[in-house]
This record gives sequence, C-alpha cells and structure tokens, in this order.
Amino acid sequence: MLSVLTRPTMRTILCCHRIIYSKAPQEKIGPGKTAFVLFVFSMALLAPAGWIMHHIPEYRQRPTTTTD
Repeated sequence: MLSVLTRPTMRTILCCHRIIYSKAPQEKIGPGKTAFVLFVFSMALLAPAGWIMHHIPEYRQRPTTTTD
C-alpha cells in the first residue's frame, strides 16, 4: 500500500517532463563568463564567512555593564 501512496501520478510525470529540454544550448558560455560566475559565487559564499571570522574577537568580548 505504501508504494501506491508514494509513486508519482501520471499528471506529475507529464508536468515535469515538459520542463526538461533535450536540445543544445542556443548560446555558448565562454571562459570569461564562467570565471566571472565562479568568482561571484565564491564571493557570495566566502565573504560573509570571512566577515564573521574577522570579527570573532569583537563578538567574544562581553558587553561592559555600568551599575549606578
């Protein structure tokens, strides 16, 4: 009974089949575009991590409390 509930329906298969293209791309992506995209992707991942790593000493300091 589990296989009946989890198997994809024919409507789902037909819907997803329309999205898949089997033709070659219309325009080629050159090495310049590839390098640019890799650079942007790596900066998007590494820049926030670098910012956090650079400011860890500031995050470790406890805030100073003043008592009156």
